[in-house]
Amino acid sequence: MNPFFSTWLQPKQTARYMIEHKSTGYAMFILSVGYIGSFLSSLRDTDFDIAPVWLLVGSIILAPIMAFVGNSITSWLYWRVGRVFDGVATYNEMFKSISLSSVPYVILIPFYSVWLMTAPESLINPTYIGPIPWYFLPTLILTFLTSMWSLGIVIATVAEAHQFSIGKAILTVIIPIIVIVILLTPLIFFISALIV
Repeated sequence: MNPFFSTWLQPKQTARYMIEHKSTGYAMFILSVGYIGSFLSSLRDTDFDIAPVWLLVGSIILAPIMAFVGNSITSWLYWRVGRVFDGVATYNEMFKSISLSSVPYVILIPFYSVWLMTAPESLINPTYIGPIPWYFLPTLILTFLTSMWSLGIVIATVAEAHQFSIGKAILTVIIPIIVIVILLTPLIFFISALIV
């Protein structure tokens, strides 16, 4: 079973395969490749004043670090919240299974790489006014679809790792988001008030 292919249509079976047969190092490899696409897609309207080739190189260098930090935090949240719903996954099992959610972002790498190298201003400059490359709309649509597919994979892999229903998996994924928003909203208002 190759997780880069099987994850798309068999996320639960692939998560079980990752848990039982693959190492955490292999999960990091999957995450690192996927995070390159995720990083490149996050460049939109960032206003970086760096040569496009260095942004591309930076995405390859930073991907493993961002992947490890992001997946470590997310795994801990899903592991702890899932335990409330009688989930049985260990932290390491959760880390390996939800690493699969980065797989869809791999398909974004060529699209954003081409965009970054051929029309960087239209990608990274938030005040850009000018011709937009023909691949602008298809890339944005693909990014949206990739994000939705990744969310579906997260829910399926959390359900498989914790050995509970999809409904409980949805709650396990949504509750940390709600808590983070509730905690961060007052902080954002406070900082905004200080700046003004």
